[in-house]
Parts: sequence; structure tokens; C-alpha cells
Amino acid sequence: MKYGDLSHEELKNILMVEKNKYDEFKSMNLKYDMTRGKPASKQLALSDDMMSDKYIGDCKTSNGLDCRNYGILDGIPEIKKLFGDIFNVPAEQVIAGGNSSLNIMYDLLSAFMLLGTGQGAMPWVRQGEIKFICPVPGYDRHFAITERLGIKMINVDIHEDGPDMDYIESLVKNDPSIKGMWSVPKYSNPTGVVYSDEVIERLAKMKCAAEDFRIFWDDAYTVHMLEGEPAKQRSLIEACNTYGNPDRAIVFASTSKMTYPGAGIAALASSVENIKWFKQIYTIQTIGPNKINQLRHANYFGTYDNVIAHMRKHAEILKPKFDCVIRLFEEELKDCGILEWSNPKGGYFISVDTTYNCASEVVALAKNCGVLFTAAGSTFPYGKDPENKNIRIAPSLPPVDDLEAAIRVFCVCVKICSIEKLLENNNN
Repeated sequence: MKYGDLSHEELKNILMVEKNKYDEFKSMNLKYDMTRGKPASKQLALSDDMMSDKYIGDCKTSNGLDCRNYGILDGIPEIKKLFGDIFNVPAEQVIAGGNSSLNIMYDLLSAFMLLGTGQGAMPWVRQGEIKFICPVPGYDRHFAITERLGIKMINVDIHEDGPDMDYIESLVKNDPSIKGMWSVPKYSNPTGVVYSDEVIERLAKMKCAAEDFRIFWDDAYTVHMLEGEPAKQRSLIEACNTYGNPDRAIVFASTSKMTYPGAGIAALASSVENIKWFKQIYTIQTIGPNKINQLRHANYFGTYDNVIAHMRKHAEILKPKFDCVIRLFEEELKDCGILEWSNPKGGYFISVDTTYNCASEVVALAKNCGVLFTAAGSTFPYGKDPENKNIRIAPSLPPVDDLEAAIRVFCVCVKICSIEKLLENNNN
């Protein structure tokens, strides 16, 4: 039966049983860290062959450029071609940089604040209050960037097909201070949602009071399926071009969770005009990226098909872990009515919502038992979940046996905190 239908005495009896289980777990001195979506060692090992000298060769690109020297600000031709195939755009509309797409986003948003979006647009910092739309639950590091730069964030609920477009359209139509929007459009962090083509079309053609409105399209998980093929999705760049807003879309991705998070390649794609503007910024900012690492990655992968073959190996390691979490939720909590969870087809996270608004209590109780989860509230701007219900589960790093123990602890904590909330409500 659902916990909400049980009597006061029945709840107290279950609470006593679960607290005994919790004490048993606590005596085991567990140490599990599931705070971030880190690839496991077995996943990192998939790319170890890339360190072979054969993928560097004479350090020259196909057109004879020497990767050991200065220059080539926007990336070597081979890596731009590879990312162009991933983004489904011409290589000329790609800029490839260092290992961090988050770094590129931070730099670009800072440039918009100080310099504007190009083509004579006024710098955002001179336009008064600036706002960004933030689909929630979402990615904490996106929200940290906008918070650090003093940009006000507006929560917009995310549904099974993407963010609430009715609300977004009503916001941007009349408010010129809304300059942009964060998005993780495929296997979204943390819900696993894949934006529908209809949502993408509406984002591309919606009327915006701000002519310099930009969508930061973080396609971090575009090829990170858990089985089969990556989800098909319309290109935002193509859609924006079709509806006469070619400069609206800026798409980001990296190889961080394909090869090595600390030594991958990040890239962005956008309109021809935007790329021209971004190159002017990079001309001042840098002498060039790590082109030897770009060459290594380009030669290692070669083609988009090889990227997908490589990601299937990642999926073989990841899927049993996601299956483990879902199986335990089904076993422990299915009929209790105290937790809802996503069942993603790709990406790195499972999103859960506590029915009785006790996310922070669950995370704290698990921490006291030696199991660390992402802080409650971190999936919302300013770290404030208005309903205190969402928690992000990151299954990728622990071995399956450790993961099973950690999730069983989590389930016990959910039961304890939910019952305590119910008893408290009953007493009130």
C-alpha cells in the first residue's frame, strides 16, 4: 500500500524497521561518492589506445599544418570536420578548442556581457538587468555561470518533450531583458528528457523582444545513448536558419565523456555570422588550442560512425548500472508512493522526485551513512528547489556491487524521511 494510505501505527512500525536497516548500513562505514557524473575507470580505459604515438604521426594535419606551432585559432581541419558531422553542420561553422565546453560557454557569455553579440549589438552589461531562462531541473554548472555573471535566472518547468514552451514564448515575447536560455536538449541533465522536434521548432521561430536573444544549446550527451542508436533530433541550427533567426542558436559539445574528461576536445557550432564574431574574440584571447590533442582525437576516431561504435562500448558498461538503479527503485519503492524517477535512454543521470518534499533530508541522511549524492537544490538556480523534492542520481562511477549498496541506502533514507514527514503532517 502507499504510505499515504497507512495508519499512524503502521507508519511507525515501518519506520522502526527502516531505522534498524539504516543503523546496519551505518555500521559498515560505507564510502560511496555519487555526486558527479564521472566515467568509470573501465570507460576511461576504452580510449587508452589513443595515447599511442601512431595517432600523432608527424604532428601535421592533412593540409600540412604543424600542430606543434602557434596558430589555427579555430581548430585543425580534421577535428572541425568530425564535430561538423556530430553537429550536422559544415566544418566552417565549427570552432574547436581545449578540453572544456563549459569553459567555452563561460567565455562566450562573458564576451556577450562585455562586448555584445556582434553586428553592432550593445554589450549586455550596458542594457540594465539581464535574464536567462533556465529549464528545471537542470545543470548546476550552467546556473553557476549565470549567477556569477549577475544574470537573473527564470525557472521554467521541463516536461517529457522538453521545457514548457507556452511559458517560454509568453516570457520572451514582451521582455527584452531576457537575452538567452540554457538547454541540455538530448538526454537532459538530470531528467534524461529528449527535446521533441516540435519544441525545437518553436524555440527556433518564437518571437523575442530581444533581437540579441541566444540559446546556449549544450549538446553534451548527443551520442551518449544507453543502447541502440542515439535519439534522432532536429538540428536547432537548421531550424533557426529556416525560420529567419540564424544567429539564435549556439551549440556546444565535447569528447569529455567519450575519451578523457581531463584531456578531451570541446567545440561549438553556430551561424556563419556568429562564427566570424567568435573568431574575432578568439584572435585576442588565444594563440591557439592544443592542436596535438586535437590531431590525436581526429586520427583516433576518424569518422562519425567510429564515434558511435566507440560509444556503444561505453553503453555496454553504463547500461547495467542504470538498470541496477531502476530495478532497486522498482523493488523497494514501486508501491510506496513516496518517490518518482526517470528512466532515461541515454546520458549520465537519473532524476528522482520525493513525494513528500524531503530531498534535502534524504541527501543529509545518506551522507551520514557514508553515501554522497549531489546536494539537494543543486538542479535549480541559486541552489533553491522551491519544493525541496528533486535529487540527481549519478550511477556511472561505482562498480555495480557498490552501486547496489549505495542505492539500497538511498531507498532506506527515502522511506525514513518520507514517513517522518507524513507523521509530522499527521500530528499537525
